[in-house]
Amino acid sequence: MTEISWLNTDIAFFNTFILAFAFTVMLSYLILAVISAYSLKQYLKKNRLVPYKSLLAFNDAPKISIIAPAYNEGRTIKENILSLLSIQYNNFDVIVVNDGSKDNSMEVLLTSFDLEECKDPYIEKIKTKNVRKIYVSKNPTYSKLIIIDKENGGKADALNTGINFSKNPYVMCIDVDCIIEKDVLLKLSKPFLETGKERIIATGGVVRIANSCEIKAGKLIKVHVPDNLLARIQVLEYLRAFILGRMAWEKLDGLLLISGAFGMFDKEIVLKVNGYNTKTVGEDMELVVRMRRYMVENKLPYTVKFIPDPLCWTEAPESYEILGKQRSRWTRGTMETLWIHRRMFLNPKYKILGLVSYPYWLLYEYLAPIIELTGLLITLLMAFLGIISWSFFALLVLFVYVFALFFSFLAIYSEEATFKKYESIKDIFKLVWAAILEPFIFHPFLIYAALKGNWQKIKGSHSWGEMTRKGFDKKP
Repeated sequence: MTEISWLNTDIAFFNTFILAFAFTVMLSYLILAVISAYSLKQYLKKNRLVPYKSLLAFNDAPKISIIAPAYNEGRTIKENILSLLSIQYNNFDVIVVNDGSKDNSMEVLLTSFDLEECKDPYIEKIKTKNVRKIYVSKNPTYSKLIIIDKENGGKADALNTGINFSKNPYVMCIDVDCIIEKDVLLKLSKPFLETGKERIIATGGVVRIANSCEIKAGKLIKVHVPDNLLARIQVLEYLRAFILGRMAWEKLDGLLLISGAFGMFDKEIVLKVNGYNTKTVGEDMELVVRMRRYMVENKLPYTVKFIPDPLCWTEAPESYEILGKQRSRWTRGTMETLWIHRRMFLNPKYKILGLVSYPYWLLYEYLAPIIELTGLLITLLMAFLGIISWSFFALLVLFVYVFALFFSFLAIYSEEATFKKYESIKDIFKLVWAAILEPFIFHPFLIYAALKGNWQKIKGSHSWGEMTRKGFDKKP
């Protein structure tokens, strides 16, 4: 009888834990969505009619260096650089860091942009791998372009190299495969012009999926939902993350992550914290957390901003192989950042960062796949053993599926009610169909990739995982 009593107690505890976890996950998503909707409404009311181009005549507009690390990007590097150079802004330059590419990236750069060696000294404020040569263009059309050719050291090392050479007080770090909206710097610089007592140390923006969009000469001509189903589902994923998530965290002043594909930073603070950490594969998240810790620990008033406008478009993986490498790396990066900054956990010194943001990322971002899989397996086992009924199990699965659909539909609605980048009804139906399929063909794979990332970290893997680019689809 004692053993049965203990078993019943364990089953009751397990059921309570899983139900509580599922309930709090859903509740947190809804709370963040409500806060994001409110924040987005405020942002659009304040900024929809702003004449951003008037900032072009403003001499005090922040001076910005765009830093784009490149590794084996020969297929798309020319059009990506053309996109960066065509940005509508005056006070900026573009620093492309070739991180020891093994393909024809340097040949493409040398022939496409008429380069010659630059004589300006490279001062190593942050320690980096050896810089071979620095180039500028002889063509006045590309006068804002700087090319740095260096030994391979990884993305973080390449970004640190660009930061070292930058002469401007702000740096925008992006992936070179991104296509940038022409008014990106105008919108990113506006908060810096409006800031009061709080110093803006970083700002990020929405990243969207460019697969199957029409690209010409580095410019986004027409937006389409991706033809590839995996990439299409990632559109939904990005909409949920950026529109229904990060807007809320910015409002709460608890944002821990600015996407490595697209973020702008106060260079002085970046240098004070010694730049990107080259020993983690999650350098984007880790830098933001370290900068925030620096400001809190030195009792300096600051904030981190987020711009909800779709300003950056990137190529998403279209195969499970490449997607798996990306997501397992994201898991390892999250693990590393949470471990490095573990003293923040429930530490009131860091206010919302320590009491809300860190626990949320630990429980609902990092541990969620492990808890979800464990819960599913044990619930299945209990159904097989007759401890719970199959009808209860089916009802639970149906409830989770319906909530997932609801949240994806909410993200689609939020996009169409605000920025309306997908104008075709056909594209909207494609997103709806992707939302219906996502829980079956995408979400289980993400759990597998997260578990693989955990296993790789346990084994001591530090591999980045090479991302093979298909290149943007240039539709006629």
